[in-house]
Amino acid sequence: MLFNRLDVRLLGRLVMLVAALAGGGYAAQHHAYGQALGALVLLLVLVLNLTHYLTRGQQALADFTLALKYRDFSRQYPAQSGPASLRLLYEAFNQVNATFRALRAEQEGQFQYLQTILALLDTGIVSYDAAGTVGWVNEAFKQTLHLPYLKNIQALQSRQPVLYEAICRAVPGQPVVVKLTVGPQAVQLLVSATRFTLRGKAFTLLAFKNVSQALADTETAAWQQLLRVMTHEIMNSVAPIASLADSLGRHVQRARQLEVSTELLDDVGTGIRIIQQRSEGLLRFAQVYRDFSTLASPQRTTLYVQELLQATRQLLAEQLDAQGIELTLSVRPTHLTLHADGHLLEQVLINLVLNAAQAVAQTPHPRISLLAWPDEEQRVVVEVKDNGSGIPADVLDSIFIPFFTTRSNGSGIGLSLAKQIMQLHQGSIQVHSVEGAGSAFQLWFPSSIL
Repeated sequence: MLFNRLDVRLLGRLVMLVAALAGGGYAAQHHAYGQALGALVLLLVLVLNLTHYLTRGQQALADFTLALKYRDFSRQYPAQSGPASLRLLYEAFNQVNATFRALRAEQEGQFQYLQTILALLDTGIVSYDAAGTVGWVNEAFKQTLHLPYLKNIQALQSRQPVLYEAICRAVPGQPVVVKLTVGPQAVQLLVSATRFTLRGKAFTLLAFKNVSQALADTETAAWQQLLRVMTHEIMNSVAPIASLADSLGRHVQRARQLEVSTELLDDVGTGIRIIQQRSEGLLRFAQVYRDFSTLASPQRTTLYVQELLQATRQLLAEQLDAQGIELTLSVRPTHLTLHADGHLLEQVLINLVLNAAQAVAQTPHPRISLLAWPDEEQRVVVEVKDNGSGIPADVLDSIFIPFFTTRSNGSGIGLSLAKQIMQLHQGSIQVHSVEGAGSAFQLWFPSSIL
């Protein structure tokens, strides 16, 4: 029906155009130039009207196409009040715009959903193109590396050269563990990479997972298992030796009563005593390591850090004074507290201070400092700092391994025990050392347990 009306309107315009043309020609033939001029003007008006009538649909289509080009789907066309010849076209335009708006809203919803998921992940994620320009990065990545922003991946070359080198060598499907120093802490990152193409452009997607705690827990669990096995085997082997030595001692005692050669009996008795002493020493040794491998869970209470450090200083004051070592203490603020096991932490601090005392033994003006403060994330940091000989760089990564020691009379469990105690508090122990200038051991307590 509508098309019939459109055909009638077009036909009417054509009829009027022909009539004006015929009338103008008739007037010109009869020398009625005024009427001919009027017919000519009417003819021009009709031509312009017909042109507008025929091209307004094309103009509307061109306008709609341009809006599509610039992704402007907000326009509404007057499908009810517009020209009758364009109402169907306008209605189609409105339906297309509504469809695109719905698709855009759905895409934005999915994007926001994905953004929320990625923001909640504790894995750092960053994507960049072939030129290194970063297209997207999540908060976990920024927090892990302490970067407020990252525009180009090459910026890591000056900030974290070790990480940048690992990224350049990254092979998709082959994660690597990278050791870094971020701020005051050493971290281990598991770096995974994948590459993909989007709209003809190549992109690289990197994922960074802080695995320091997981590796530390795994390492501690492995050492504990080794300690249990070793303790079991040592005690099983030593107990019969001790029992045998005791029996031989009784036999020797009876032999003395039977007047056997005194010199021979003395030699046998001496050997037996040596066996017995070494066996008992080995049993005590095994007991120490069994206690290390079965460290109890901390009994946490609210501790004033000032009192904890003062107690440690008072406990060791006489010993350090005898060695001429100055021990200073600084806690800011003075009311700083943490929720932890005071007995276990005192054990850690004693070990660290005694290690520091050995490190400053050859220093002209030996000094040990006990420091504590909260960082910007409200984590309590307790530091034992000395001006001693420092730790050689080639052994720095091994000092927390059980049984590892560079001292002839060391047991190698002091620092590994300190590390285990800090892990039980969901914290960590970090070391910063310069050979010949001194060392600083820092105990980090997470804000969640303050």
